[in-house]
Order: sequence, then C-alpha cells, then structure tokens
Amino acid sequence: MMNATKSRPVDMVRTGEQNEFLHDVLHGLSCKPKRLPCKYFYDLRGSQLFDRICLLEEYYVTRTEVEIMNQSIQQIATALGEHVLLLEFGSGSSTKTLQLLQHCQQLAGYVPVDISAEHLQNTARQLQEQFPKLVIKPLAADFTQPLVIPKVSDPSQRKVVYFPGSTIGNFTPAKATALLRQIALEVDAGGGLLIGIDLVKDTNVLEAAYNDSQGITAAFNLNLLRRINRELHGTFRVDLFQHRAHFDTSHNRIEMHLISKVPQVVSVANNPFQFAAQETICTEYSHKYVLTDFLQMAAGAGFAYDQHWTDPQSYFAIIHLVAK
Repeated sequence: MMNATKSRPVDMVRTGEQNEFLHDVLHGLSCKPKRLPCKYFYDLRGSQLFDRICLLEEYYVTRTEVEIMNQSIQQIATALGEHVLLLEFGSGSSTKTLQLLQHCQQLAGYVPVDISAEHLQNTARQLQEQFPKLVIKPLAADFTQPLVIPKVSDPSQRKVVYFPGSTIGNFTPAKATALLRQIALEVDAGGGLLIGIDLVKDTNVLEAAYNDSQGITAAFNLNLLRRINRELHGTFRVDLFQHRAHFDTSHNRIEMHLISKVPQVVSVANNPFQFAAQETICTEYSHKYVLTDFLQMAAGAGFAYDQHWTDPQSYFAIIHLVAK
C-alpha cells in the first residue's frame, strides 16, 4: 500500500496533433456509411459527461466492475505482484484505479494514459495529493498507437497494463486483436494485462444502459458534434441530430449512432458533407463477449490466461493475462 507524507509535482507528457483529429473526421464523414472515431468523445466536457454516465442506474457496467474490484482486490493485487509499473489505458477519472494504488505493494510507478489531456492533468494532480510518494507520470496519448512509456527511477519487476471499463469492446475483433498484440509487446514477456470485458446478456439490459432515461448518453454522443464545431470549424446544427443506440445480435455489439433528422449540408474546415434525412453517423461499437471467445482472441494476440473474476450475474469479467 502506498502511504506518503510529501508530495511531488506531476509531470505531464503530451503527444498527438490537432490535424489527426481533423484527418479522422474528414475521412470518417467521407465514408459510406459515415462514421466518427469514439476516441474523440473525450474532450473535457465529454469526459465529465462520461463520469455522469458511470453513475446512472441503467449503466450497470461501471457499478458491476467496481463491485468485482471491491470483492476481489486482494486476489487481484496478489496476481499483479510487487514492484509493478502500472499503466492504465483510458484512465479518465481513475476512480477504479484507487483500489489498485492502495493494495498493490511497492508500485514502481503509475502511468495513466488518456487522450483528454486537460481531464488527465486534473485527475493526476488529485491522485498525487492522495499518494504523494507514488511516481505518477500522466501520458496524454492515443493508446491505440505505440507508446513511449515514461521512465521511472524505481526498478520494476514487470509492466502491467490496466484496461478497465470494457473499452476493448469499442474495437472490431480484428482491431481488438491488433491492440492486444501491441500491449503484449509493450509490457514485454512476463508482463501483464488486467482487463475488463462486458459479457453477453439480455438485450433489454444492454439497450437500457446506452439509452438512459435522463438523456446523459445522448448528450455525451451529441457533444462530439459540438467539439467538431468548436475545434474544427464545423457547422453542425446539433439540434438537427439525435442519439440512437441498439444491440446488433449478429455481431454481439451495441451500436451508437447520430441520426440526421432532416436533409442537410454540414461543413468541417470548409469541406461540405451532404446528409439525407435519417442518415446515420456511427460513433461507437461496444462489443459484448463470451468469456471463452475472448480468451481465445487474447491467446492469438500473445497472452496466456492466468485467472479471472466476475459478479454473481455474470454481467462482467475482470481478467489477468500474462504476455507469452
């Protein structure tokens, strides 16, 4: 457990360029059907909205994952081992990470990785106040790209990536496998991956989680258009789009879309895009897994199964994998 008396400054590592955002948006809106990468949800406002989603009654994902962590944290910490350099992908507010930081013995350091630099900096600052002796090196980056992992002075026996929230489900099976393969290379042989996956369950439960009664998920989805307007000189009339999410049983995934209510033309950085009435922009996939299928995919990406933990309803699973 990390106990400390004296705080140290948080060093911020920034990567990525605004022109990548523009390139991805122009490319996605030129596709048929149109699409936008879900990684761009997470500007400061989007990250704040997602934090609110995680508190919703309908959104079982975070609640269930936290319950598993609370019940099994000692076993999980033991599985990770001592002197670990812990990297968290898509760290957000790092709320689920607190358990690991409190229970993992003699951490060599903690590297939260998130694309939202401002939100990441605020979270890292708060964590540094709670764990003053812990080396925290926030890395503002796209974790789907190879990372330059910040160096820490303390020796570590192994690197472990913590990838919570079933974020892996946002990727198609081929891209998920590629990302797992990249993680295996980044943690080196013997390194670990502690990953959360959402399991296949009743369609009504799934669709309610992405169409909440308060409309916060809708606001989160529509905020992507507001971000494009603000940062890329977009002309989206946000009131002329609506949120829709449904479960595609043929692919075991939730699909989240923005639907154009009327025929319209929208420009981004002076590039015009035509929309027909009811034309969609796909903004996110969220794949749900059968546990054995996921373990087979992970094995093909270079990981060996160690152990897993789940809830009584088998809604969610946390898995510890070891790089071969």
